[in-house]
Amino acid sequence: MFSKKTIKDIDVNGKTVLVRVDYNVPMSDGEIESDIRIRASLPTIEYLISNGAKKIILISHLGRPKGERKPELSLKPVAEKLSEILDNSVINSSAVKFSSEVFGDVVKNAVAELPERGILLLENLRFFPEEEKNDAEFAKKIVEATGTEVFVQDGFAVIHRAHASTDAVTKILPSVAGFLVEKEVSVLSSAISEPEKPVLVIIGGAKVDDKKPLIEKFLPIADDICVGGKIASDGYEAEDKKILVAFDFVEDETGAKLDIGTKSTKEILEKIHFAKTIVWNGTVGLTEKEPFDLASKTIARAIGHRTDATSIICGGDTTGFVENLQKLEPELKYSLISTGGGASLELLSGLELPGLSVLQDKI
Repeated sequence: MFSKKTIKDIDVNGKTVLVRVDYNVPMSDGEIESDIRIRASLPTIEYLISNGAKKIILISHLGRPKGERKPELSLKPVAEKLSEILDNSVINSSAVKFSSEVFGDVVKNAVAELPERGILLLENLRFFPEEEKNDAEFAKKIVEATGTEVFVQDGFAVIHRAHASTDAVTKILPSVAGFLVEKEVSVLSSAISEPEKPVLVIIGGAKVDDKKPLIEKFLPIADDICVGGKIASDGYEAEDKKILVAFDFVEDETGAKLDIGTKSTKEILEKIHFAKTIVWNGTVGLTEKEPFDLASKTIARAIGHRTDATSIICGGDTTGFVENLQKLEPELKYSLISTGGGASLELLSGLELPGLSVLQDKI
């Protein structure tokens, strides 16, 4: 059960609402390569509009500008994409506006000119070093300029950070969760607290130190844990008999082990066939280069066809890989493709998420 208040627990009618979204989308030459994170925010935005919110102010970051204003990391193209997406939704996209600032008179004027039910996206928060410093004055300036009365945290991918837009702002405004945060936390938490058995966890990636806490957390929960990727090829040693470490590999011309082999893949597929809860974090091969994406594709397809199981895909590289495969094979379905790489990993590892803990508790 989700223990924090959500937008359904408060009255937003007639109020100007500040919403932290995650619009950290992949960009190339000024073009958005995937709009999945933008679309993930729509349920919350549409709920606020349909329940009488006067105005909606969206805040986000994009990339890692490190406190400097970098035009190539402006959120303006995201605002334009949001308008395009909303053309086909219940919201009048003509009311979506963009501000090149995050506080001050420019923002005040933009909010004043915004029509009722209008949406305003502010510029990249990380153009300002105060954002990552969790600066209270920075958060205060945003709230004052926007005239917002309620804060909604819907950027799951950033709630493992204590930044101005995830922590400091909650000291100023009543703060609740949006639908994306509620869904991500609920599904991921249930995989730990009350999963349907058998539970299968597939771990890949390159850094064993990053994955050890996850393996240790799931040892008493999972029925099987399968380890692949560079972790396995580097010689990860299983600590428990329920852990299967990939034992054959596909090599390149230099002898580098860049994918798990057919025997290891077959054993993982057999476990996928019987599992009722599947958690996958980390691709099992070098998916950026064919043919070393074969095992990961095979695993993704097997999981995507298990519509009778709860399937959770998490970790930035893994989710991006699966999302791209879904574009080509839309018949693949998953219970949750998490939008949060570090956030999902930390939640599954049992760590506290600062941006979640500060939200109002349900009574």
